Amino acid sequence: MAATDSAFKGSIPTLYEQYLGPLMFEPFAQDLAGRLTDITEGRIVETAAGTGIVTRAMAKTLPPQVEITATDLNQAMLDHAQTRLQAPNVRWLQADAQALPFESSSFDAVVCQFGVMFFPDKLSGYREALRVLKPGGRFLFNVWNSLDLNPVSRIVSETVAKAFPDDPPRFIERVPFGYFDPDRIRGEVQQAGFENVEIGVVDKVSRAPSPQEPAVGLCQGTPLRAEIEARAPERLDEITARATEALSGHFGTASFENRMSAVFVTAWR
Repeated sequence: MAATDSAFKGSIPTLYEQYLGPLMFEPFAQDLAGRLTDITEGRIVETAAGTGIVTRAMAKTLPPQVEITATDLNQAMLDHAQTRLQAPNVRWLQADAQALPFESSSFDAVVCQFGVMFFPDKLSGYREALRVLKPGGRFLFNVWNSLDLNPVSRIVSETVAKAFPDDPPRFIERVPFGYFDPDRIRGEVQQAGFENVEIGVVDKVSRAPSPQEPAVGLCQGTPLRAEIEARAPERLDEITARATEALSGHFGTASFENRMSAVFVTAWR
């Protein structure tokens, strides 16, 4: 297969949004927003908002009386997010989820989709969520389930690792898919001060237009790109093409179902 077409070139936020948004993140964003429909007024803060996929789902699902503050550590992600949504009840703010710049007891809910896996100090992130919640408020977040239950990501991860046998990039399995054990999650959330913690599994199915979209999204629109380029920047298109071929070998070359599994957590203050 030829190297990745130049039409797929772009910044990480753009590729993340375009190729991974509909395929991996929007189905779970809709699920998360649907869990907040009992909030008809008040304030919600989103941490690790990224390109605003969950923010848009909440803005669409919740009444305009609900104020949404979407935060992320990466200003480039927020800049991209603001091009996709401008609403009077939505505020964008660069902030660290481990040290939120808000007063205590100021939000009805804290929301984080596929973000806590990236927190260097998860307990600090959980304690900050607890601190800014009003009494009776809740912290909702999800993380990816085992890589074995997310075949598209598993195949791409294995393919990229094989391309560098002496120093395989392990970003996918190490970070986004490395934090799914419910006992560990419950223990750390409770250690942070939450007493009432509910954990369950949410499975979703999306449709990929072709194997190329997830291959480009994962190889070029996530931090996996930095791991590839740190080893061989000139091989990025080649590695992306290898990932496309591997997905084609498993799913075929046409549109296919992408089955995904995540762990969902609700912690009440």
